[in-house]
Amino acid sequence: MNILRFAEQLNLSLLVDSTKEINIEGVYIGDLLSIVMSKAKQDYVWVTIQTHINIVAVAELLDLSCIIVAEGMEVDNDTVNKAKELDIPIFKTAESAYEVACRLYDLGVK
Repeated sequence: MNILRFAEQLNLSLLVDSTKEINIEGVYIGDLLSIVMSKAKQDYVWVTIQTHINIVAVAELLDLSCIIVAEGMEVDNDTVNKAKELDIPIFKTAESAYEVACRLYDLGVK
């Protein structure tokens, strides 16, 4: 899916653009990085309230489709810069993780 279309359909703000298409195989919602690392899978969308640079490392390690930062949390500049360097899309929304999950479900992501 095109990144701009994805952002539009989910009412997301794009913080880090990417040249790649988003391939979505599922979604994982969580904030404890060690649990995310053990449960999320390749091509999953990750919804979190974490904003520090380590979220980019987890996304790269697991080859996640993108990161969605919920609850209007402010993403650190170091995080944004590292995500740009690694071509990992990051989105932001004021909505809760639950609301994002509902929108993803409506798009057919399970």
